[in-house]
Amino acid sequence: MRDSAFLRAARGESVPHTPVWFMRQAGRSLPEYLKIREGVGMLESCMDPALVVEITLQPVRRYAVDAAIFFSDIVLPLKAVGVDLDIKPGVGPVVASPVRTLADVAAIPDLTPEHVPFITEAVRGLVGELGSTPLIGFAGAPFTVASYLVEGGPSKEHAKTKAMMFGAPDVWDALMRKIAGISAAYLRVQVEAGASAVQLFDSWAGALTPDDYREHVMPHSARVLADAGELGVPRIHFGVGTANLLGLMGDAGADVVGVDWRTPLADAIPLVGDRVVQGNLDPTLVFAPTDVMTARAGQVIEAGRAAKGHIFNLGHGVIPSTDPDQLKRLTEFVQSYPV
Repeated sequence: MRDSAFLRAARGESVPHTPVWFMRQAGRSLPEYLKIREGVGMLESCMDPALVVEITLQPVRRYAVDAAIFFSDIVLPLKAVGVDLDIKPGVGPVVASPVRTLADVAAIPDLTPEHVPFITEAVRGLVGELGSTPLIGFAGAPFTVASYLVEGGPSKEHAKTKAMMFGAPDVWDALMRKIAGISAAYLRVQVEAGASAVQLFDSWAGALTPDDYREHVMPHSARVLADAGELGVPRIHFGVGTANLLGLMGDAGADVVGVDWRTPLADAIPLVGDRVVQGNLDPTLVFAPTDVMTARAGQVIEAGRAAKGHIFNLGHGVIPSTDPDQLKRLTEFVQSYPV
């Protein structure tokens, strides 16, 4: 497995072809996913090892991508330690009692392997099924998870989150330390069960200025990435709308910096320094004619040659209405593109 195209690229080594996988490839647009999830809640499905294994494997079978991404959710570790939350269809994660005080933070238990035995079981099952295909572990970064806890649900402005960050720094620091510990422990469970790499998702970090990220967020993300680094696996760090943060996200401890579709790779590569990049085709291009899609994918691959290494991906998650056959054509195009 060490010689897989994905892991070689993540280490900045030569590759037989540009490796490709897709964020949110585990489901959403696949009819077999929709069928198996029918009548099963998101968090319920994430806590069922058999379902996790099947859903994670579905896109690998269909597309023959170079890596599998563990099927989970950004708030699952919170649910596992007892936080009262649910994922409401069409809304997202909703927290019953948002965090406001130091006492609220203290009431959140630290995560241990005993909280998530179903994760260990699922990862071990997947590693056995995947063979030479690497499995990427998954966790939410502290800022994004904190935003859900403070806002009580999804937010566009993150006003309450920033109000705590600026106005109650003691509560903010305690909360970020708590979440960093939970995320690090969650990734450690996955790696110790057999995951070959990890990705830390900071979906909402783009709401921050570089100075605010550096002071209030980066040290906590760095803690998570440092812990994963001790396990000897490549670390991918991805955020949405983070063109102004890419260098800092790399400096936080990433081996691979994910770039969303808004920032051309040619602009991103100098910012991340001597690091591998991941991305970054606009997810809507899979709705374009195939020749248009592949032409743009070729441009992304060519731009990626200037980096230490390049892992092809969309610049955000697969859109639910994506045609799976078109994603298959994209995968085949990338894997057959001359290196």
